Amino acid sequence: MPQVVPPTERRNPRTADIDTLESREVLRLLQEEDARAVEAVGAAIDPLARAVDEAHLRLSRGGTVHYFGAGASGRLAVLDATEITPTFGVARELFTAHFAGGPAAVADSSVDREDSEALGAADAAILDETSVAIGITASGSTPYVAGALRVARSAGALTVLVTCDPDAPLRELAEITVVAATGPEALTGSTRLKAGTATKVILNSFSTALMIKAGRTYGNLMVGLVATNGKLGERAVRLLVEATGEDEASCRAVLTDAGGNIPQALVRLLTGCSPEQARTALEQHPGVRAAVAALGGR
Repeated sequence: MPQVVPPTERRNPRTADIDTLESREVLRLLQEEDARAVEAVGAAIDPLARAVDEAHLRLSRGGTVHYFGAGASGRLAVLDATEITPTFGVARELFTAHFAGGPAAVADSSVDREDSEALGAADAAILDETSVAIGITASGSTPYVAGALRVARSAGALTVLVTCDPDAPLRELAEITVVAATGPEALTGSTRLKAGTATKVILNSFSTALMIKAGRTYGNLMVGLVATNGKLGERAVRLLVEATGEDEASCRAVLTDAGGNIPQALVRLLTGCSPEQARTALEQHPGVRAAVAALGGR
């Protein structure tokens, strides 16, 4: 029986002569293919929204999100998980990226363990019914991801597959499958290109929408950002000015009094409440908007 070649591994007729073109034309073709990848993500918005909603239910019960991947897809998952804490101020344990071969393999592509289903299963052994397991594989067939999703499903975790193959073999292991049908790559089989672009958009969208749903923003402002340097400290002050309309000096003073805690400072500025009232409201309600509403603020 002939081997089935996934769409991402097939030759792209639009770029067949790309090596004969001038740089400007090469770049145009590459960017056109990336634009097709973003369009493909748009067609997957319904299952992606379902993944966000189902993941939110798990997180509201104390659950955590776990990415499983290898190669370019897995590295993008590592990047997304790493950025969640500084962006939204959540515990680092909320999002974990598991990469085939561990940290050494992330930095060195020669340490390739993606064919180890047993390794994926071992990495997923910590999951339970509150967990969210997201397998990321452009081809939809990576053994490491298969092992992880199989164990995750047995543990009762929410299982999600992110892939670029509509006929992905691993679909049967996932409760939700998010497919960005990107088609053949500009360079045959180089899934760091279109598939990588689509994967990054999907993961960015998923994690950001999930954090918005959890109340980790106020409007489109990143109220959970962690001010780890002077630049971010000034951004925090500007954020308070934009959100409240108060003057910079007042916002800076309240932020300093709140120990740099932006949500607490924002609740106080919006309601005029005491520091203790702000802390209590935020403990009892998911996010600044809900806490402000509970205190009768604007």
